[in-house]
Amino acid sequence: MSNFLVFDTNSLISAHLLPNSVNRLAFDRALLLSTVVYSNESLTEWQETFTRIKFDKYISIEDRLEAILRFEKTAQLVEVNTLNSICRDPKDNKFLSLAIDANASTIITGDKDLLVLKNLFKVLYQHINKLKK
Repeated sequence: MSNFLVFDTNSLISAHLLPNSVNRLAFDRALLLSTVVYSNESLTEWQETFTRIKFDKYISIEDRLEAILRFEKTAQLVEVNTLNSICRDPKDNKFLSLAIDANASTIITGDKDLLVLKNLFKVLYQHINKLKK
């Protein structure tokens, strides 16, 4: 049984901009030991954000596009059907919906709007696992 993990956009950007960051270490470890998952919506947000001009001074657009392609090939696309409005920031609901539909054990994030849901996510995860048995 695979362990599925979700990375939010900021964590992915940090992992690709800062090679010695905690997010990079988590990303590399996740690729080795788990299955990183994404949805069409989360991928689109990462693509649109990571290709912004403001990142040109840190990493070339070619390297960013290559990183996005590598991510798509390495991570697993999950079709998201769950809709929710639990997060304080509605833009973060896509990560929670992805985690629920992928049966992910963890969302890698530094976003306070997602972090406040950690106990709720644990309860949802346990509930989903009980339903599957």
